Amino acid sequence: MLEFVLRVVGVLVAFLVAPLLVGQAEHKVMAHMQSRLGPMYAGAFHGWAQLVADGVKFVQKESVTPAAADKRVFEWAPVVAILPYMAALAAIPIAPNIVGADLDSGLFFVLAVMSVGVLGSLMAGWASGNKYSLLGGLRVAAQLMSYELPFVLSAASVAVAAGTLSLTGIVDQWNPWWLLWQLPGLVVFFIAGLAELQRPPFDMPVADSEVIFGPYTEYTGLRFALFLLAEYAGIVVLAGLTTVLFLGGWSGPGPDSIGWIWSLLKIAAVSVLVIWVRVAFPRMRADQLQKLAWQGLVPVALLQLALTGIGVVIFY
Repeated sequence: MLEFVLRVVGVLVAFLVAPLLVGQAEHKVMAHMQSRLGPMYAGAFHGWAQLVADGVKFVQKESVTPAAADKRVFEWAPVVAILPYMAALAAIPIAPNIVGADLDSGLFFVLAVMSVGVLGSLMAGWASGNKYSLLGGLRVAAQLMSYELPFVLSAASVAVAAGTLSLTGIVDQWNPWWLLWQLPGLVVFFIAGLAELQRPPFDMPVADSEVIFGPYTEYTGLRFALFLLAEYAGIVVLAGLTTVLFLGGWSGPGPDSIGWIWSLLKIAAVSVLVIWVRVAFPRMRADQLQKLAWQGLVPVALLQLALTGIGVVIFY
């Protein structure tokens, strides 16, 4: 019972702290990439408490429900958007015995709940009673349908190579030469993951010059803050899953006792890469986004899956 409580508390602390760290890193990393300072005053030392200050500000703001909105769906959308990432975080291992829930089908579970998180944006767009929100929601739906397939196919390639759906088992089977063998899958997985999170350059659903802020246009206060927190939590989950599937998780020089440090360093590196992509690339048009998915990522993911199957038959 005590172990269960400790695991639940650990997952909750990680869920509350890690997205804030990623959010603060985004502020500072983007600022330095653009020759700015970024937040400097909240918390005194380089604005470390800026995200906390933003949270307090959002709590103090009034949460308004539009008169034309579907009230119940509108209010539940932020919760549906954020809770699946908490569930996914619980199944991603940091070390062999540092995991909220070591599931035999952990990969299947994480991919499934990540897809559920996108439904929060669909609910927000449909329930807001706003044409711009609805357009943003439809863009979310189109993007999800396009990028879910390469996302799952590239993850399936690693599962085939490892011979298991257990995330811990995948790390145990990982070899450094997988970095080359699964490199196309890694690229596809990362790009499709960015699209599922609606991160730039795949942020057509929230294109401010076209649909104001897409599905989140009518949200204020704490509900809006939950959508922002869900985005940062999604980055943590994407980085953690990329680390486990393609980068060897806790594998690294030194004793196994410091494996968790390697996991955290790899997750941090992938998170910084997500931020760099936002700064480096402009937003894609809708037609470019769909073309990349169906003519680029899907064929590469299918080819990777076929090569993995051939490699398993020949070498295993």
